[in-house]
Amino acid sequence: MNNRHQPLLSVRNLKTYFFQDEGTVHAVDGANFELYHGRTLGIVGESGCGKSVTARSVLRIVERPGRIVEGEIILHRAVTSGQTEELDLTKLKADSIQMRSIRGKDIGLIFQEPMTSFSAHYTIGNQIIEAIRMHLKLPPRQARARAIEMLRLVGIPKPERRVDEYSFQLSGGLRQRAMIAMALSCDPSILIADEPTTALDVTTQAQILALLERLQKERGMAIMLITHNLGVVAEMCDDVVVMYLGRVVEKGPVGQIFHDAKHPYTQALLRSIPSIKSEPLVKLPTITGSIPHPYKRPQGCPFHPRCPQAIPGLCDAQVPSLAPVGLNQEASCFLYTKPQ
Repeated sequence: MNNRHQPLLSVRNLKTYFFQDEGTVHAVDGANFELYHGRTLGIVGESGCGKSVTARSVLRIVERPGRIVEGEIILHRAVTSGQTEELDLTKLKADSIQMRSIRGKDIGLIFQEPMTSFSAHYTIGNQIIEAIRMHLKLPPRQARARAIEMLRLVGIPKPERRVDEYSFQLSGGLRQRAMIAMALSCDPSILIADEPTTALDVTTQAQILALLERLQKERGMAIMLITHNLGVVAEMCDDVVVMYLGRVVEKGPVGQIFHDAKHPYTQALLRSIPSIKSEPLVKLPTITGSIPHPYKRPQGCPFHPRCPQAIPGLCDAQVPSLAPVGLNQEASCFLYTKPQ
């Protein structure tokens, strides 16, 4: 039986850097968070804040010249009934047999763009069957039957026919459903969804999110939802991690983050969301400035050049640590923590 009070995944001080001729990009720079059984964790922030690199780091599929330079990624993996083992994924080689067995079986991934994630040379059925046979060791006929059943589970009509079609023969919504079917085909305990509704129309987006919610309730899996859409976070998530320039600036339960955000960056993101209470023809507030160039990170708190509450001589000199600011809520800001 799963211990719901024990995290399925613990990310501790994760640092993933890209070493290039022009300089070093600190894509993820000390991220800390936990993912729990049956809960959805939303990872939010502007483009370039390190959300997708965090997910790729967990799966150990960071492309060169990027690599994990520090930190731990602890997977609490069930081995027998009531027994779990702790695996530090950073200690496994990315191309090792053990790491490849974890991808798909323990941790499933829905890629950001299914059109480029499916090979155009093979049918979607062949690709789902390959994953099933690799992890579940089923014979071809049973693997095909499971692939068809997975397509039916995610709401694809006529799955017996669709299983032999190519990705370019499917609409965007059906491709995304097929990607979800492949991600769940080996019954993983964790599902990472990287912008699962990108490039889909609003109606299809709602259908995909409702599908993920239903499948989570049926299977009890944990979901790491990566998105920049705070409306999706409010609808889907139990917990929220807010990232800026590779660092976690705030995290906590979704209700507390939306109704009592502490970090100035989180507050600015929430103010930029249109509301039914917003006055018509009035511009929404925006965040001053733009994200710094990756090779020219500011000293001190990464958000201080854009922060209206920055403290001169402190925020531009020291990096605040993530500290408790309420019940189950943490923020990285000198408004709440003392300088070292």
